[in-house]
Amino acid sequence: METHYQLIIIGAGTAGIMTAAQLRKKDKTLKIALLDPSEFHYYQPAWTLVGAGTYDYKQTRRTTQSVIPKGVQWIKDKVSEIHPEQNQLTTESDKTFSYDYLIVAPGLVYDLSMVEGLERSLEAGIVCSNYINPDYTWECLQKFKGGKALFILPNTPIKCGGAPQKIMYLAADYFRKKGISSSTQITYAYPGGVIFGVKEIAQTLLEVVNRYKIRLEPLHFLYKIDPDKRIAFFRKGEDTVEMPFDFLHLAPPQTAPPFIKNSTLSNEAGWLDVDIHSMQHRQYANIFGLGDVAGLPTAKTGAAIRKQAPIVVDNILKLIKGSEADNKSYTGYSSCPLVTGYGKMVLAEFNYKNEFTPDPQLKKMLISDSSKEHWRLWLLKKYMLPYLYWNKMLKGKAV
Repeated sequence: METHYQLIIIGAGTAGIMTAAQLRKKDKTLKIALLDPSEFHYYQPAWTLVGAGTYDYKQTRRTTQSVIPKGVQWIKDKVSEIHPEQNQLTTESDKTFSYDYLIVAPGLVYDLSMVEGLERSLEAGIVCSNYINPDYTWECLQKFKGGKALFILPNTPIKCGGAPQKIMYLAADYFRKKGISSSTQITYAYPGGVIFGVKEIAQTLLEVVNRYKIRLEPLHFLYKIDPDKRIAFFRKGEDTVEMPFDFLHLAPPQTAPPFIKNSTLSNEAGWLDVDIHSMQHRQYANIFGLGDVAGLPTAKTGAAIRKQAPIVVDNILKLIKGSEADNKSYTGYSSCPLVTGYGKMVLAEFNYKNEFTPDPQLKKMLISDSSKEHWRLWLLKKYMLPYLYWNKMLKGKAV
């Protein structure tokens, strides 16, 4: 196997595959390696629907080999350390690779140790999470007979910040269909002060919350779960709050992978330190980063990657040709499809300023205001977006 590549991409997730595909479309002579140990590639946005029993988990998975663009060398290994001063990286199998340019897109990792008792609670099946096993979430929902249903957002950035709410609304709708709403108290505990950062979307979500009679508990920081007594412990200001539960779904705390978090490439918060408009590393000009690992003040979503990837590709091709990486056009676009019940959805599109920025293309779907619930948006989520993902985005085609 060769050990030097013009371009190495770390990560075969959405960001890595999209960027590799777009680079190959622009220049087939590029010598690109993609480094990732995973056997499978997942369409994770559908896991919300899997957890609510309305999507098949098997349909979210394909082999990594099948999505790697033609002409890109797959190195099936895991990065252990990046040596940016030497333009090298080492892997867990003790191999060293060198590069001219590096794209860092390994995603993020779950850190269960940040909440005392969380790992044991998951292992014992006391707690469920769409992020870890959406099929088990659906199993738990079906077994639930009423009582206290608790949904929790952790005190870290996470993949799609709205995801813990989506499964809560679907669960509430499911409890209603099942006839157990009157004997169920749903609570949403979250560390922030508002339910969503975009005003127009927050207004709609508060209407949804009232419809399902959900109790909101803002400014709650989860720090411990007792799986034996089924109690979640929170800090709220100076106080400790205990919440008993019969059903608990949470998003696990999430951080950058250790080889980024504990390196000179990270910012103070532990995420990859890139320019928020060009995606170029602030210290090393031949390194770019995008996707969940990037230290950007916007939501970590596949929709964000769709806007980031072309900018990274453009800037790298400019550097290769001897020009400056002067494309600084990323304004923080991200999108969160917020499912609010079976057959209903709101589409939150926004930028760094948390301004609502709906796609004009939605008018073609006869959707005049995507901040309101609409059945056509549900069709977009369940059918159109997965098709576009597998057949357009991962193949480097414009969407």
